[in-house]
Amino acid sequence: MRAHKIDANQTEIISAFERLGCSVVDLSAVGRGCPDLMVSVHKVTVLVEVKTAAGTLEPSQIRFRRENKAWIEVARDMADVERIVKAMKTRALQLWSFPQKEIS
Repeated sequence: MRAHKIDANQTEIISAFERLGCSVVDLSAVGRGCPDLMVSVHKVTVLVEVKTAAGTLEPSQIRFRRENKAWIEVARDMADVERIVKAMKTRALQLWSFPQKEIS
């Protein structure tokens, strides 16, 4: 079994999620196609595969996405992080009916 590879931008991506109020669990050591991060905000959780701008999904990652029913996203940069967090907060509003001021 080979050692897991961490993308060069993973620390930056984790910090960006945390700055936007998310909790982050690093799953990169799990392997077998499991996404790198578990990101949660307002009781909504998304699995996030971190990739560099030129990075592509490995076959095991494609298989994991196909076989699992989890919400899985790919984050390459701050724009992706912002898009993902916005979608998570929108979903939280739909699920939990939080007052708008609590979701900002």
